[in-house]
Amino acid sequence: MKKRDFIKYGGLLTGALITGCNNGQSDKMRGKTKTGSPLRLKYKPYTLQLRHVFTLASGSRTTTPVVLTQLECDGFTGYGEASMPPYLGESHESVLKFLGQVNMEQFNDPFLIEDIIDYIDNIAPGNYAAKASIDIALHDLTGKILGEPWYRLWGLDPSRTPYTSFTIGIDNAEVVKQKVAEAEPYKILKVKLGLGNDREMIETIRTVSEKPICVDVNQGWKDKNYALEMAHWLKDQNVVFLEQPMPKTQTDDIAWLTQNAPLPVIADEAVQTTADLFKVKDIYSGINIKLMKCGGMNAAHKMALMAREMGMKVMIGCMTETSCAISAAAQVSPLVDWADLDGNLLISNDVYEGVTVDDGKITLKERPGIGIVEMKKIFED
Repeated sequence: MKKRDFIKYGGLLTGALITGCNNGQSDKMRGKTKTGSPLRLKYKPYTLQLRHVFTLASGSRTTTPVVLTQLECDGFTGYGEASMPPYLGESHESVLKFLGQVNMEQFNDPFLIEDIIDYIDNIAPGNYAAKASIDIALHDLTGKILGEPWYRLWGLDPSRTPYTSFTIGIDNAEVVKQKVAEAEPYKILKVKLGLGNDREMIETIRTVSEKPICVDVNQGWKDKNYALEMAHWLKDQNVVFLEQPMPKTQTDDIAWLTQNAPLPVIADEAVQTTADLFKVKDIYSGINIKLMKCGGMNAAHKMALMAREMGMKVMIGCMTETSCAISAAAQVSPLVDWADLDGNLLISNDVYEGVTVDDGKITLKERPGIGIVEMKKIFED
């Protein structure tokens, strides 16, 4: 990166870190003082059951491990979640170990968000899903104390939320058609490719639907010429963009593809935190932000602001998650170009009720915090 670019974006990052600075943080937040009682953290492992076998280029699964969290203070409760799909390298065991090292009772002011997140971040490197579970609960808690949803505290317009895509994993033709039928309320389909049946997947969908498609290859293509050939073919199939078409390590090939492809090329596995934005800004057209990759709502908000300033397209995505993490991510959605927030729709044992999708569009709730209601009791009083 050129020095002047580093100075420019470094200044932007500093501005984003000062959360009250020009980014819509409410005056209520800046004037809030400590509550007096210590924060109390609870956590419990949980396993999400998928409605269908979920297959992508890297493998298949029927469940996803999560850890649900609660953060309590002065009669208010904030909910959080860590979701751990295999490629993140986290598990029930690693998250529980990390959370066991966290001492939230040293804090009696939940509005010291930057200080608390800095403390959490310095306990151990990585562990972003575990960190996200505290970050989400902290935002939910503070929003509830203030009586405001976080999109409003950030100064975002809820009418500017995007349509969300509905994900269709790699499968045989009959199951793919069934999944397309289930996606009827949605305006955009997200289709997993990368296992050698790429054209068959798209052609099967096109026998039953003409909806726009977002393609996610999950690093499945290794040859840049094949990737470019597919990009041109997919453009003719009403595909909107390509997500992580090649392994993230093939940076020269991906940069070449981005330069020559007729579709935007979006980074997913290649970008995790704000630091990664500097690495990918000249290689990809845009980024896919996920709370479980970056560490939660605080980092996601900063990444969205920075990426837009860099002239990149922005997508907010998810793992297989409950409505807790989905509703948390949705608070950022008025800032993005595309959303893929369907993780809660792919499971059969959700614990919360939160953000909804109406006529394909994300609908943010007026409820405070991240806007969720507990439907199933997980923690004992």
